[in-house]
Amino acid sequence: MNSSQFRERLAQPAPLLVPGVYDALTALLAADAGAEALYLSGAGIAYSRLGRPDIGLVSMTEVADVIARVRDRVQTPLIVDADNGYGNAINVQRTVRLFERMGASAIQIEDQSFPKRCGHLQDKTLVSAAEMVGKVKAAVDARVARDTLIVARTDAVAVEGVPRAVERARLYAEAGADILFVEAPRSGEELSAVAQPLGGLRPLLANMVEGGETPPMTVQELGALGFRIVIFPGGIARALALAATEYYSSLLQHGSNEPFRARMFDFKELNARIGTPEMLALGRRYEAVPAAGKEDAV
Repeated sequence: MNSSQFRERLAQPAPLLVPGVYDALTALLAADAGAEALYLSGAGIAYSRLGRPDIGLVSMTEVADVIARVRDRVQTPLIVDADNGYGNAINVQRTVRLFERMGASAIQIEDQSFPKRCGHLQDKTLVSAAEMVGKVKAAVDARVARDTLIVARTDAVAVEGVPRAVERARLYAEAGADILFVEAPRSGEELSAVAQPLGGLRPLLANMVEGGETPPMTVQELGALGFRIVIFPGGIARALALAATEYYSSLLQHGSNEPFRARMFDFKELNARIGTPEMLALGRRYEAVPAAGKEDAV
């Protein structure tokens, strides 16, 4: 599915489930599992690259590097978390141009001030709605292809309440945002209060964070409320963090991986997943074969 088809997919009645990824390996595994689109999580990059929380520590160029590596491995549509655009409207334009060149299908910017925080942490602060409107307009103007979608996220629920968050989202839609993302509603009632006034305006995105502010719901339940995209951005990082904790504990306790073998790929299985045989075969196609009776030039 290319970017044009991704836009068309959002118009279909079935909501789109989008798993989170943070590198080329997780992107490959999610795509192989059948994901129609992927969400490149800024939090996941902070966790995996820095071993730190999602509090604005990851830079634009670090994210761009991950986009390029993911896009080199998979062609699945990619929604990219661009935090608050890494600065003002001019910085947003640079971010959009760079991320689009690297292969982003959709670019998400939020209305938090700097330094930003994960949407499910407390004590967030916002830029004015007017400043965010300018950022959205700047993002729309900067993209080269119309099929590169702009996702406008507001964190106003936690700071200003649901009605003001809905009003901000309306303003961002008027500024040209293709997808609206009201972060961290705190109940089913708040999810409905977001979806009812906004669902017919633009495709709505919902964020499922295990242990976060929003109650866990299925993709089907959220689709019935009016959400068209449901992301699970950090689930893979939390799953792998638990698996790694248990793996290292087992190894250090037993002095061997044998007790853990049933819960891991072996060498051949992992190489099959990442395409080692195919890569080696491709390399052999380009190996130099000296002509009969001739030696390599000195």
